[in-house]
Amino acid sequence: MNSLHAPGRKAALTIGILILAQMAGSAVVNFFAEAPLFDGAGFLANAASHSQQIAAAVFLAIVIEASWVAIAILAFPILAERSLRSELALFAVSIVCLAIGVVENAAVMSMVSSSQAYAAASPADRAQLEAIRGVVASARNWPHYLGRMFDGLAALTFYIALFRFALVPRAITGVGIIAVASMITGLSMPFFGHAVIFPMLAPLGLTQLALAVWLIAKGFDGRRMTTVSPGINALRSSRASAGA
Repeated sequence: MNSLHAPGRKAALTIGILILAQMAGSAVVNFFAEAPLFDGAGFLANAASHSQQIAAAVFLAIVIEASWVAIAILAFPILAERSLRSELALFAVSIVCLAIGVVENAAVMSMVSSSQAYAAASPADRAQLEAIRGVVASARNWPHYLGRMFDGLAALTFYIALFRFALVPRAITGVGIIAVASMITGLSMPFFGHAVIFPMLAPLGLTQLALAVWLIAKGFDGRRMTTVSPGINALRSSRASAGA
C-alpha cells in the first residue's frame, strides 16, 4: 500500500527525506563549511577569514540536530500506538541530541571569536592565544564526539522500535542496530586516549541510506499499521468507560 493516503505514509515519506537531509547536511558541515577550522594552520589562523561561512554551518548543524526532534514527532502516531515508551525514548534522546548540538556549536563560535582576537592581536597576545588553543578546541571536540554518539543512540532507539514492530524489513533495522554499535564504539575511542576509528562509522551511513530509500519508496509496512499494543487498547477502553 504505497498511496500517500495509506496509514503513516506521509510520515514515512517525510522521515525518509529528513534522514537524507541529515546525511547531506552533515557532509556539507563537516567536510566543507567547517573545514577551515581544521585545515592548514588551524582555527586560530583560518576561522576569522571564514567567519560567515562557519556561522552558516553552525545554524545548519543545529537544524540537523533539530531534525531528530522532527522525526520523533512524525513517528509519534506510528510508534506511540504500539509502545508509548519507545516513542518517549526516541523523543527524549532527540532532545538531548539538540541540546548537545547547541553546546557544540556555541563552542564553534568561540573558536571563531578566538580567531578574530588572534587576527587583531600583537605577537605577545598571539602567544597567549596559542597557549589556550587546545582548551578552546577541546570545548568543541568533546561535545562533538558526544553529540555524534547521541545521534547514534537516537538512530538505535528508532531502529529498535522499527525492528520490534516490523514496520520496515528487519534486515535493514537489524543491520542498522549492529551498525550503530560499530559507530558508537568507533567514536568512543578518544575517551580512552585513541583516535576515532572512522571505518567503523561507515556502516551506519549505508543503513541510514537504505532506511531512507525504503521509507520514501515503500513507507511503513501497511500490514503492521493496524497493530496496536494491548496497553494502548486498555488506555482507550478506560477513557471510553470514563466518558460513558
